[in-house]
Amino acid sequence: MGRSFENRKHAIAKTASQKSKLYSKYGKMLYVAAKTGVPDPESNPTLKSMMEKAKREQVPAHVIDKAIEKAKGAGGEDYSESRYEGFGPGGCSVIVDCLTDNPNRTITDVRNCFNKSGAKLGTAGSVSHLFDHLAIFSFKGGEQDQILEAMLEADVDVDDVEEEDGQLTVFAAATDFFKAKQALQEAIPDIELEVQEIAFVAQTNTELSGDDAKAFEKFLDMLDDCEDVQHVYHSAKLPE
Repeated sequence: MGRSFENRKHAIAKTASQKSKLYSKYGKMLYVAAKTGVPDPESNPTLKSMMEKAKREQVPAHVIDKAIEKAKGAGGEDYSESRYEGFGPGGCSVIVDCLTDNPNRTITDVRNCFNKSGAKLGTAGSVSHLFDHLAIFSFKGGEQDQILEAMLEADVDVDDVEEEDGQLTVFAAATDFFKAKQALQEAIPDIELEVQEIAFVAQTNTELSGDDAKAFEKFLDMLDDCEDVQHVYHSAKLPE
């Protein structure tokens, strides 16, 4: 795709260990979404969208239910969001989003990942200007003109609409996420959104090969092992 959507985040291996980490991460995100708003998906669009995403990632119902029930109670964990930016092996741009109840632990873990892989942790804003913050929807069916018309009628700020092998991907302003989703559902009532999320998309790619590519894959594996890391966005384009 023109916006390199397929390179936005690295794939998570479907091993038992990785599944456990995936469930833990969704448990945190669901808890925060329910705690920040209300623990009712029908009254909390953010929570509803997060639940849909969790189900697509095959997160078990009991993990989802437990996180929401936990949010209904008094007190509980105090999670905060943190974002780290820098340059990975080969000079590619990297954004690491975390959700943590211990910021000191998180920055130490993330810094170690950068240092041990030859990457360089930067300051806030050092690479985020090289990414677009977008709402992304991907699905099969529909026509580009039809989708564009629906977006315009709904007053959605559309960045791009791409079509590849019958798969349509809509990139819109992050602030228009829910408005764009509703417009798509009205335009195509039986639509099945394979992707519906807000993410950072690199404006340009950095081609990696050889040792740089190997070092970057190691870097991603290390970040994936950090319990507080939720999302990793990057501009790296790895060899096929």
